Amino acid sequence: MEKNIHPIFERMQSRADKERQLRQRGLAVWFTGLSGSGKSTIAVELERKLAKEGYLCRILDGDNIRHGINADLGFSEEARRENIRRIAEICKLFVDTGIVTLAAFVSPTRELRELARGIIGGGDFFEVHVATPIEECERRDVKGLYAKARRGEIPDFTGISAPFEEPESPSSRMDTTGRTAEACAEELFQQIKPIITYQ
Repeated sequence: MEKNIHPIFERMQSRADKERQLRQRGLAVWFTGLSGSGKSTIAVELERKLAKEGYLCRILDGDNIRHGINADLGFSEEARRENIRRIAEICKLFVDTGIVTLAAFVSPTRELRELARGIIGGGDFFEVHVATPIEECERRDVKGLYAKARRGEIPDFTGISAPFEEPESPSSRMDTTGRTAEACAEELFQQIKPIITYQ
């Protein structure tokens, strides 16, 4: 490194300063589960609940990531890994700013989720397995993705032609069958509230 180049990190406001300013603790709530399991729907309801309770929150999901920062990525194994890596790096930035960050991605393998956990940090990574059975996910499928996958029109579709590895010890596990998104979000809020409450 050249002598006239000085890193700014030591002069930047610290995470503790940010959290003190916001009066909350940063946390990444990482939703994993099959397509149609309810990940994004619960995240939206949880965001509303958090906002109502005075917490600053940010949702990251496939739509706002794949059409923006990750628009250059395809769906190869290497591209999927890079997708999750970038998402985790974004999560870390938000969490280090004291923001409760809700990441809703299929992230089908344990290796991918451990990659995210390693980047974000285990103490800031709250893994939620939305464990809705594939039959219910397929019944809800308004985009017809499962039907296309079963016809062979979508290769490597998680749950049909590609595996989903269930988390062994998630922070939370919920089946949304017969439950409202509001009820699931309330359950999650009660679980994370002690973590994000500033003391």
